[in-house]
This record gives sequence, structure tokens and C-alpha cells, in this order.
Amino acid sequence: MIKAADLPETLSVFPLPGALLLPRARLPLHIFEPRYLAMLDDALKTPERLIGMVAPNEVPGREGPGLHVIGCAGRITQFSETDDNRYLITLSGVSRFRILSEVEGFTPYRRCHVSWDGFDRDLGRGEKDSAFQRPAFMDLLRRYFEQLELSTDWETLKEADDELLINSLSMLLDFTAEDKQALLEAPSLSTRRETLVTLLEFALRGGTGEDLIQ
Repeated sequence: MIKAADLPETLSVFPLPGALLLPRARLPLHIFEPRYLAMLDDALKTPERLIGMVAPNEVPGREGPGLHVIGCAGRITQFSETDDNRYLITLSGVSRFRILSEVEGFTPYRRCHVSWDGFDRDLGRGEKDSAFQRPAFMDLLRRYFEQLELSTDWETLKEADDELLINSLSMLLDFTAEDKQALLEAPSLSTRRETLVTLLEFALRGGTGEDLIQ
């Protein structure tokens, strides 16, 4: 397990639209762009093997995509190389971070000075949600899946612990980029669950993420 003292002050970042990584969750990725292949090679040479996942944030008047301030760092825990020099990797979420500034340098990928302050709970063994009412939540989730005509392994969902269930759904369900950012920035598992419930209920009423934000 990575300790707070092991977290670097500078982090390579991967701006990927629609992707969400949360602490203690896993995110599979397919890496093929040359700049991100270079980023992966460099990350594998470090003891921590960390990559920062962060959502792009379009800023009017700026060339290229901006970045949201808060992202989540993942440790490369699985990787394999294909015959055509692509990588299939898995990132295991370690901790959220706050971007302080972007590093000006010569790497083909982006690097940022980051702060880990305020995210101490991310490095623990797991969060509990004492107010979680699983039967009501599962009923809401079933109605959501039925309305969108989605299928899932309900037995696996029933057996998942609270954190795994809430975080996996936050990462996998088709929410807007801003909704996913709100789930990422939730200060606790309970807050994330409340946000998730709000998004599910809003979807059942036929709303959109843009309507919810407004």
C-alpha cells in the first residue's frame, strides 16, 4: 500500500474524457497514442508507478483542453503489451489530488505540480456508509436499469460491499462528464452515494445531467 510520504509532488496526467477513477477502484485502459505510451514507459520506471487521471475542462479562449482541478492517481497494477506495441493496463485508484500548476517541460505528455492535502481518507483500507439503505438503493437501481433496458449481474451487485458497489456504479454508469466530476469530488462515500442516488432519480424522471447542473 502506498503511504502519504510516497506520493510525488509532480505527477504525469492523462486527460481522458468520460473516464472516472476512484480510490481503491480499478480502471482498465487501452493505451495506444505515442505520447501516452511514453508516459506509461516513464511511469513504469518509478517505484510508485502512478498516473493521474483527470477530466478535461474546456476553457473558452484557451488552446487545447484545460483540466479539472481535482483528479485521481492510479497505480499501474496490471499491464500487457500487444504485438503492435499497444498496452492494456489496469490502474488501481490510490488517492485524489489537486492540481496546483502545470509543469513546463519537454515530455510529450502533460505533467502537473499537485497537492494531496485533504484526501487523507483515500489512503485508508476502505470507507463505510453507515446510513446506506441497500434494499431501497437496489430497488432504485433496478428501476433505472429497466428503464434504460440495461442488463447486469445482480448477484454480484448484491454481494459487493458498500464502497465497491457505490464506486463501481459511479465509474461505469453513463453519466455526463460534469456528473462524474461531482462523484469524484464527493468528500465521503456517503456524499458520493447521495449524489449517485440523485442522478439515478433524476434520470428516472427523464432529466439530463445538464438540467441537473442548471
